[in-house]
Parts: sequence; structure tokens; C-alpha cells
Amino acid sequence: MTRPLTAAQRRLIEAADPGTGRLKGTEAQLTALVKRGLAFRHPRPPHDHFLTPAGHRAREAGGEPPQKEPETPSPGDPGDPGGPGGVFAARVGGETVPRAQGEAARLREVRSAWQGMLELRRMTNPDASTDRPCAWERTHLVQAAALALEASGHRPAGPEGEGGDGYRVRDTPQPDAVAVYAPGPDALRACAETLEGAGWQAGEYTEPRTRRRYVLASPRRV
Repeated sequence: MTRPLTAAQRRLIEAADPGTGRLKGTEAQLTALVKRGLAFRHPRPPHDHFLTPAGHRAREAGGEPPQKEPETPSPGDPGDPGGPGGVFAARVGGETVPRAQGEAARLREVRSAWQGMLELRRMTNPDASTDRPCAWERTHLVQAAALALEASGHRPAGPEGEGGDGYRVRDTPQPDAVAVYAPGPDALRACAETLEGAGWQAGEYTEPRTRRRYVLASPRRV
């Protein structure tokens, strides 16, 4: 169970800049928030600290840390926690969804995580651009693509054999690309358009052996 924040930590989070999430505090206080996944240290001088998506959610919740969602990684899913704070898990498709979480709560989490990702892009891209993926997304391709899809309203696929279908994001042998599968040409095209709008290069291809169509997507660099 996630341990509660101290009074000092709650004050720091509540006092963060409402627009940028910039934090002010002692080095020890800020380091403690980083260890809890609620803040990150900017890689460029002056190395200020900012709230992660999990930190923004904690502030929205009145200073209480969000509970970690149980995860069941599926084949091809690296099992990464799914966000700079290691708390939010983007749904890549095929995983078991906890029954306790309602759809409205999930929508709030996804919206907050996506806004936090845009802020991370602004703070870490050299030109402060938010229209293309940042370094974190380039090292967490599956989770980053899945977040972009889920944040745009696409539904992830459920576990095999439970009926219904949606998108599935999977690793590929290429070091900078993911494969996205969807149930039908219209859904596949919509996924490609969403990823392109989120700063990815995306194109449709056919698997030689299965003839299954998929989208190959990689983060745009310029």
C-alpha cells in the first residue's frame, strides 16, 4: 500500500506552479518526491524540479499519492510501469483490467497522464515543442504509443477469449518502432491518424505470412 505523504510533501505539491508544475523546496525534499515518482529533475541547467503526471494527479487528489494499478503484462508488453512517475500504466491491449476501477476514473487518469506527457515534452524537448515525442517516449515506445491512443478515445483490446476487440500495441524488431493492430481497416486507419497527430510517423503494412494489416509507427524527430 502506498504510504501517505508527509505534511511538508503535501505543501510542496500544492504550492507547485499551476501551469508548469515547477516545484520549490530543499534538495532533500525534492529528492524524496523524485524517489516516490511524483517529481522529476530537469536534465538541463538550472536543473529545476517539476511534477510528473503522478504528481499532478496527487495534487488534484488533495495531496494524496495515487494508488498503483495492478498490472498483468501481456506477451510483447515490456511490463514497464508506463509513465515518468512509474505509477500510471497505459493500456497496450490484451491485459486484464482491474474490475474495481470505473470508466470515469480511468478517463480522468488518462487525461491527466496525457497532459503530464505534453508538459514533459515542453520541458525536455530542446525547442520546448509539444507536437512531437520527447526522450522518455523514445525509450518507452509501446507505453507512449498506447497512451496517445487511449487519450484520444481509442479502446484497448481486452484479454483473449473475453469478446470484443480494440487496439494492441506491440514491440517490433526495429529499435525505434512499434506495431499497432486494430479490428478492421477503419479502426486501423484511425489509429494511424491519431498517432500522426500525436507526433508519430505511421504507415500501414501487411505481414507477409499472415496477411494481417498493421500500423508501423515511430516517433517523429523534426
